[in-house]
Amino acid sequence: MPDGQDAKIIPRPASAGAEGANAAAGANSPAVEFRNIDIAYGKFVAVRDFSLSIAKGSFVTLLGPSGCGKTTILRSIAGLVDISAGQIMIGGRRVDDVPIYKRNIGLVFQSYALFPHKSVFDNVAFGLKYRNVAKPEIRRKVGKALDMVRLPGSEKKLPSQLSGGQQQRIALARAIVFEPQVLLLDEPLSALDANMREEMRVEIKKIQKETGITAIFVTHDQEEALSMSDRIVVMNAGSAEQIGTPEEVYERPATAFVADFLGKANMLAGTVSRPDGPTAVTLASGQTVNVVSPKPLAQGSAVTVVVRPQKLSIGGKSANRLPGRVVSASYLGGSAIYEVDIGGKTTVRANAPIDGRVLREGEAIELGFDPDGCVLLDAAGQRIS
Repeated sequence: MPDGQDAKIIPRPASAGAEGANAAAGANSPAVEFRNIDIAYGKFVAVRDFSLSIAKGSFVTLLGPSGCGKTTILRSIAGLVDISAGQIMIGGRRVDDVPIYKRNIGLVFQSYALFPHKSVFDNVAFGLKYRNVAKPEIRRKVGKALDMVRLPGSEKKLPSQLSGGQQQRIALARAIVFEPQVLLLDEPLSALDANMREEMRVEIKKIQKETGITAIFVTHDQEEALSMSDRIVVMNAGSAEQIGTPEEVYERPATAFVADFLGKANMLAGTVSRPDGPTAVTLASGQTVNVVSPKPLAQGSAVTVVVRPQKLSIGGKSANRLPGRVVSASYLGGSAIYEVDIGGKTTVRANAPIDGRVLREGEAIELGFDPDGCVLLDAAGQRIS
């Protein structure tokens, strides 16, 4: 394919006799499926060879830093971005060549995108009127959607008369009122304050479960992804670094990127100093720790010991001990985050409960973690498994 040209994907026509078989296949198909899609803008490839299967009724989050391709993928489902190669399926039906208005997609934007001159009723009813739904049914569906987002009786108000959180609820009601196959949420909470974001997380997840709709959520906020998702797709440079449940991607990061991006893990470089029995790793800071390795490792091989801040205890009886000195302390209420110098120009972060008082800068402490409380990466930054 020449640079700067999109591949023209021509669907294979289905015979009349195949329609019933296609419908039956669709009933058992994933809600959404990406098959090796590429998305390019001229010579720049924004998404490369991306594949993902999303089960019906699930909540899947595309998580990653700015520019990683997550929003581009979301917009490709809606038909707002053309793919350069591959296929996008919704309910077993190929849609990458289907017009936007025929994809039956609900979309919630970060900016709400409400019509400022239209009432709440007309904003929510917009998609129904476009679909030529009868007026009595429109009234019923709009009322039901507003009840679901906990804004009954607001039909006559204008968006300017609502708070930011209420406007986002109206945007959500508009997206679900016509019962779409898939609900797309493009960083819908980033414009809200912290308290409202937390409240809307709960509301969105509750509505998604009540309706059984398949939801695809885009965010760069790790806490949102971990608290809301059935599965998380961690994106990096246009590709999926890891796909798994929140527990899987947090507890067992597949790469150094995932470990660092999701939760800012401690990455302790070292070499295998004892391959037999409990595997021993001598860290760059000079200490030797015992770790649980999924397979035998060669003595002298370079590894990285990944330890989450929550896995590091202060004092206690953990098998591995790391003496150090507090560099800084951040009070968080029930816990504190400590930056600790453990020597050899190595600083680690510990998130520990407060036991009586917050430790002071310069105070000597001992951190500990258990051999099974870490993940090992090889020299290429891939999880050893």
